[in-house]
Amino acid sequence: MRFFLSIFIISLALSSNICAQSSNNNEERLHLGNGIAAIAEGEIITFEQLRKSLDPMIPKLRLQAKSEADFNQLINSVSKDIIQNIVDRIIIVNEAYEQGIQIPPSYVDNEYESIIKTDFNANRSQFLAYLNSVGKTQDEFREELKRSIIVNVMQSQNRKKQSQISPEKIEDFYIKNKLRFYQPELIHLKQIILMPKAGETLESVLEKANGIVKQLEEGDSIHTLANKYGDKSFNRTNGDWGWVKREDLRSELSKVAFDLAIGEHTQPIQLGDAVFILYAENLQEEKIQPISQVRDLIEDVLSREIAQESLEQWLTELRAKAYVRYFL
Repeated sequence: MRFFLSIFIISLALSSNICAQSSNNNEERLHLGNGIAAIAEGEIITFEQLRKSLDPMIPKLRLQAKSEADFNQLINSVSKDIIQNIVDRIIIVNEAYEQGIQIPPSYVDNEYESIIKTDFNANRSQFLAYLNSVGKTQDEFREELKRSIIVNVMQSQNRKKQSQISPEKIEDFYIKNKLRFYQPELIHLKQIILMPKAGETLESVLEKANGIVKQLEEGDSIHTLANKYGDKSFNRTNGDWGWVKREDLRSELSKVAFDLAIGEHTQPIQLGDAVFILYAENLQEEKIQPISQVRDLIEDVLSREIAQESLEQWLTELRAKAYVRYFL
């Protein structure tokens, strides 16, 4: 059935254009809308369902694609992922029903009302207009919501919980993935940014900047001067920009900033209409972070990997015993 998917891709490409479509193209898309993309546990998944999920992605896929062939390939890949996700949800819900799992109607009602309140500002008319725009009834939306809750419950139950990862696993992961913990040289940067105000000249701003530098040299704190003199539209509280990398700064500033020693400041630096005074609160050399600093991070990564692997294994077992037929 690759032929039908190819036609479906062409249909989507055509629908993303602004120009008017011919009646033949409209008939072709109508045919695809009634076509079967897959059957899972007796439940039919149509090309129309696939199209509704794909349509919002078309502009982004267009931007990603380097050619029309690349665009078609992306559509093909994403289509299969969407279909697989729909199939998985069906077989998960079916498994839940076989196990006798039930979601109390009150729980669904609470989630339903929460969505209206959170996503539609408690505006029920706006919510109903949305349902109409996507061609769903309230009952259909409620049923989809119930199924989503069931899927979340089942997935949560079947993710393997790992209370503790062994030190050996953490060390092994660290050794194999040291580059992931590379930290470039950093500067804890404080700066004062001055801009000409109404009626001020750049010369007067530079004069003010020289006065600020003099106060720094006399022992006044950078954060006090930043709060006092810094242009409020551009400066941060206490002049503190936190830890920054070279590439975070304009090239004209990065070399000067990273040549500073801890506690040193620059002379006024003029770039266009702006004048900068940079201050190095602290510095860190580039390095591979030691395992002691990243142990908790590694443990979290490994725990999530174990949970995902157990979920995938469970899904594989469900797929193996389910009746699924694809027409892509």
